[in-house]
Amino acid sequence: MRANLITPAAAALALGALLSAASGPAQAAGPGFQYVGQDDRVHGVTSPNGCAEAAGGGGRAVTNHTGHTASLYREPHCKGRVVAVMRPDAVAQVRPSFASVRFSVPG
Repeated sequence: MRANLITPAAAALALGALLSAASGPAQAAGPGFQYVGQDDRVHGVTSPNGCAEAAGGGGRAVTNHTGHTASLYREPHCKGRVVAVMRPDAVAQVRPSFASVRFSVPG
């Protein structure tokens, strides 16, 4: 029996294709904050309010189309060091990994 493994690069390409298909005037419904998780699957945060658990990064793709600034924290529960801050409509590969994200109104 063969295991189907998705490499981080393939997952990032899949997320890029998903985002390209969703861009433009007819955006697909779905989470505004999406990331490739530590399990190499695409995950999303559907309610961008306050702190949410999100295990991603490590060079994997992250998109923030929420209309809020997203601060990515190294530790769960939005504790510890901020590893990246993503403005609304940002797409990036985030290093190092993160465990949670806090959304705030852009200033």
